[in-house]
Amino acid sequence: MDIITFREFCLAMPAVTEGMPFGEDVLVFKVKGKIFCLTNIDTFEFINVKCDPGKALLLREEHSAVKPGYHMNKKHWNSVYIDGSISDKLIREWIVDSYNLVVGTLPEKTRQELRNE
Repeated sequence: MDIITFREFCLAMPAVTEGMPFGEDVLVFKVKGKIFCLTNIDTFEFINVKCDPGKALLLREEHSAVKPGYHMNKKHWNSVYIDGSISDKLIREWIVDSYNLVVGTLPEKTRQELRNE
């Protein structure tokens, strides 16, 4: 996966916005104002995705390219290194999982609005 494909995939999900609140080198994707994915655009070495805590640990055990979230809450975030060892299909699944986890924390009214978009 390259950064262009990654960006287009994230932006294709409902109500997603992008920004650079942490500086000119960190691209952040949010749904309704809540972060679900981010990466360094200069290196695109890894992406950070939110993950169920139990699944986060399992993925770290199964994949050497999955590490505790860099500069994130390590219980809820994984850094997925883009080194070719993980398929684009799996990376897309984990991005969608991250998006869905964040959407699940939104107020019911907001989730309902998303379903209607």
